[in-house]
Amino acid sequence: MSKKKLSRIQLDQMKAERKTAVWITAYDYWTASFAEEAGMDMILVGDSLGMCIYGYSGTVPVTMDQCIYHCEGVRRGAPNTFIIGDMPFLSYQVSVEEAVRNAGRFHKEAAVDAIKLEGGKRVCPQIKAIADGGMLVMGHIGLTPQSSGQQGGFKAQGRNADAAKELIEDAQAIEEAGAFALLVEAVPPEVCGIIRDTLKIPVYSIGAGVEADGQLMICSDVLGIFQAFTPKFVKKYENLGAKTVDAFKNYVADARNKEFPADEHTYKMIDGEMEKLQNLLKQ
Repeated sequence: MSKKKLSRIQLDQMKAERKTAVWITAYDYWTASFAEEAGMDMILVGDSLGMCIYGYSGTVPVTMDQCIYHCEGVRRGAPNTFIIGDMPFLSYQVSVEEAVRNAGRFHKEAAVDAIKLEGGKRVCPQIKAIADGGMLVMGHIGLTPQSSGQQGGFKAQGRNADAAKELIEDAQAIEEAGAFALLVEAVPPEVCGIIRDTLKIPVYSIGAGVEADGQLMICSDVLGIFQAFTPKFVKKYENLGAKTVDAFKNYVADARNKEFPADEHTYKMIDGEMEKLQNLLKQ
């Protein structure tokens, strides 16, 4: 029996029943297909693709076209999974009108189920307008990579009372603006727990502890592919980076030692055809 895609109503029910929603980022057809087969509840096509796929130092250079392109591949790989498109830097900050138009592109061109954008009170007009346009919007507070420069780098947020209170107020404003869910990144579990209990909408964690309605991880971290740095909140479930290098090394060695391709890896001429070819060449 094929997996059935979750709806917003079912995600709300999971929160009410304290069932943990589990999701992951994916940027291509194959990863998305594996995630769907594994039973992921949702997939985020995150702007983290800038670092994980393109090798940028951060998420700021990522464009709308890149995000749409990768969302298309992920949708093909996971047709029965709830997919969220991540709005890149300057796709929603310039104006409310532009935010709605770009959110619409994700739906029209890549068939996503929702979009996500970063920020608190300052992006509430965009959240409201996109939601009023009939689209599902997920908020994102705490460590927000697109504005990490303002935050002093990739650092945990909400670690003192004043900062935590501001995050809670941002979360409330995002819910009031019409967001269907909220992602909280790199925030103490106690603060995330307060946000979860304060809001009626689902509150998800990436590096914000178990006090949330669900957990998100970046696929490249889970698989041990991303090598540049490892955030404190990451658990590597496999080390495919090292295994990939080993596989490539073995291939290089076999090819140079003439051990690959072996006889079983080659095609054979039909019996008698080699003799015919030699005769043809003599003519």
